[in-house]
Amino acid sequence: MWDYTKRVKELFLNPKNVGEIENPDAIGEVGSIVCGDSLRLTLKIDKETNKIVDARFQTFGCASAIASSSALTELIKGKTLDEALKITNRDIAEYLGGLPKEKMHCSVMGREALEDAIANFRGEKKPKTEEKIVCECFDVSEEKIRKVAIENHLTTAEDITNYTKAGGGCGSCIPKIEAILKDIWFVKPLPEIKVKLKKLTNLQKIALIQDVIDKEIRPRLQADGGDVELIDIEGNKVLIGLRGMCVGCLMGNVTLKGIEKKLKELVSEDITVEVG
Repeated sequence: MWDYTKRVKELFLNPKNVGEIENPDAIGEVGSIVCGDSLRLTLKIDKETNKIVDARFQTFGCASAIASSSALTELIKGKTLDEALKITNRDIAEYLGGLPKEKMHCSVMGREALEDAIANFRGEKKPKTEEKIVCECFDVSEEKIRKVAIENHLTTAEDITNYTKAGGGCGSCIPKIEAILKDIWFVKPLPEIKVKLKKLTNLQKIALIQDVIDKEIRPRLQADGGDVELIDIEGNKVLIGLRGMCVGCLMGNVTLKGIEKKLKELVSEDITVEVG
């Protein structure tokens, strides 16, 4: 049996804002009964202030899906659309006092329904592009896996299953999920730059190290929400600080080795990199 918090049990047994708003200003629909969970969110919006006056939901799913949907409606009422969009799936889980890790996909479903409803109100149409489906069992796309992984700092296939259900069926897509995570969190190979290394003065070496970090390494980490900062240089030892999504990342050692390899290639073969 799942270890639900008191708040989850309360909103499952006595959910708030159940039902559908008559003549809603916005409708958001995510999930599928065929795949397991589904959520329909309807909103009443004050068009002058863009505030959400009322929010109601209809959910097909487990206790955590119902509780998460109820929590979502409570969190967004009274907020402007832009304020509501700042609410994350983690905010929904925290409102409930936490969710079992295997049920985090319910909070993600709530966030997606909100995005869909606001896009519906604003008349924003989804681009007509064919999404690359990774998990056929639960119809989960690569785009969704990448987005959820980056937003929640997920680093394992098990994490992805907990947050999206992908990989929770037949399991044949797990190697694809692992490849996507590797692409997100590993330092990506940089184009080969043929540089003839020459003996540098200390000032030249420091300047070159900073230049390589700023131009070759930081942009690639920043593209995935991470960052790196040069802290100090002690002889051939370069001290750096990992920032953003790189902090506490399970792939931190791999990132460190990737940075060291690039500095060895472009500055000096004697360089070592450590976290300062």
